Amino acid sequence: MASHGARGRSGGRPTLEEVAARAGVGRGTVSRVINGSPRVSDATRAAVEAAVAELGYVPNTAARALAANRTDAIALVVPEPETRFFAEPYFSDMLKGVGSELADTEMQLLLIFAGSDRERERLAQYLAAHRVDGVLLVSVHADDPLPDLLSQLEIPAVISGPRSAAESLASVDSDNYGGARSAVEHLLSRGCRRIAHITGRLDVYGAQRRVEGYREALRDAGVAVDEDLIEAGDFTEDGGRSAMRELLRRAPDVDAVFAASDVTAAGARQVLREAGRRIPDDVALVGYDDSAIARHMEPPLTSVRQPIEEMGRAMIDLLLTEIADRRPAASRGLERHQVVLATELVERTSS
Repeated sequence: MASHGARGRSGGRPTLEEVAARAGVGRGTVSRVINGSPRVSDATRAAVEAAVAELGYVPNTAARALAANRTDAIALVVPEPETRFFAEPYFSDMLKGVGSELADTEMQLLLIFAGSDRERERLAQYLAAHRVDGVLLVSVHADDPLPDLLSQLEIPAVISGPRSAAESLASVDSDNYGGARSAVEHLLSRGCRRIAHITGRLDVYGAQRRVEGYREALRDAGVAVDEDLIEAGDFTEDGGRSAMRELLRRAPDVDAVFAASDVTAAGARQVLREAGRRIPDDVALVGYDDSAIARHMEPPLTSVRQPIEEMGRAMIDLLLTEIADRRPAASRGLERHQVVLATELVERTSS
């Protein structure tokens, strides 16, 4: 009897034909056993499995994928510069969730940056060749053409946050509106009334929803919304610094700041300290994401926790469902899959 790991007759990797010969069955029967078909008797299945073990046969997954018109690859597409991807914990946490959910599958994960026009053109050509089974889109802006391209190519796709309330693709997001409300309500409960908001990029729907939550929390508390206390940011530390400088120029009596990300809050904190404002004594500060930055800041930052790793896992679950039925959602007559996960305010000493 050949030992486990034996080579085929050619001295190389054992073939499907050699497994069939060893088991005394046809090539098609071996293929059915390997692919889990129920149309095989228990005795035949046992004989094929024994031959597979004796020869050390490893199925050629690439060939199987090709035969099934599959690549067994998923692309995680980030339409941002690489520098932002590696600077912001949001992206690494998302990648961690995606990777953990894919760990028990045979799918390969490709990380693709599409922050420049040239990168987008290259990506469009790559996707048009159908070299992946599905796409995860992270950090999508309202005018991004990639989601529409994926729809045209009928490539299964899931995005991290819809582009608008009328999103046509499957999406996974956190409750941006509710998270912002909880941040502002917390600051109001601390006696703050001149609460500023440094927004995220306003071509991102999630950032728009945070502004709406900020406004509504103030209105519901009977506090007038002062437009001078709202300054556009871009989720970055530099953006937080420049926005905070502008806010202090326009509204020096600000007594609290709600920043659209922890990274933005870090930039705002630096400017507040340079201006001699104590946190939280003079100005309370709240961020968003509850990243490692929030925990390690001095003082530790109160932040809205969004379950980013869980969002990554949910995106993979949705995408695998889309891949299993490759027809476009419109032709299936199904409701769009829009998953919204709850947020949680984590209170620390910055507020």
